[in-house]
Amino acid sequence: MGAREAPTLISSVQRAFRLLEAVGAHEGGAPAKQLARETGLALATAYHLLRTLAHDGYVRKLDDGAYVLGERLGSLHHAGQTQALLSRVRPVLGALRDDLSAAAYLTFYEDGEIRVAEIVDSPRAPRAELWVGFEDAGHATALGKCVLRELDDEARREYLSRHALADLTPRTITHRGELLRRLDAFPETAPVTDLEEYALGTVCVAVPVYRGDTLGSLGVSLRTHRSATLEGASARLLAAARRVTRGLSLTI
Repeated sequence: MGAREAPTLISSVQRAFRLLEAVGAHEGGAPAKQLARETGLALATAYHLLRTLAHDGYVRKLDDGAYVLGERLGSLHHAGQTQALLSRVRPVLGALRDDLSAAAYLTFYEDGEIRVAEIVDSPRAPRAELWVGFEDAGHATALGKCVLRELDDEARREYLSRHALADLTPRTITHRGELLRRLDAFPETAPVTDLEEYALGTVCVAVPVYRGDTLGSLGVSLRTHRSATLEGASARLLAAARRVTRGLSLTI
């Protein structure tokens, strides 16, 4: 059964791509009959595929019946650009991991949230156990605190108004005033640390990076018994952050 269905499914995908290419060739859009004629599809098939594509946001039907490309394709294009940028800096993260024997992390502050974009680890340099999502632990991670330190007062207040300072370990800062005091105590260019505030047995250090105007952070995690190496790791981290920012700033 699967062998008989496969060619049909592949053909459907190919037809959908042909329709998308045809729609994209018309800046002002084109009606289904014209698209069917240009792609060599039966009108009923074109209608069916266009309805499916419109339902999923890949095309949009205008009031006059013409079809144009939908916003979903724009999102895919943006995601593709992000992946291309990450591919440029992934070797830097890999070198940082190997140099420090520590998992390396890259985050970005997007749409008001601190999100992990990349983690590069290995059996010899395992990642920290991500038992709470970074979006809910910005106050407790070096990566998150690094971003919060770089935000202006208004953006920082807005973020903290939407995120509870959850008590993740006995070392987690759970009072807003204390968190703000600690953030302001870090020198502007100095790395930010997390000393078992996110997870017991794990310490982290992070520094800011930028993707154009988008703020982010680059960091590494270490087991607590290696805390003495944080200072040396910070110097290597700052150098890697400069390379990452350069790589992320290049035009694709």
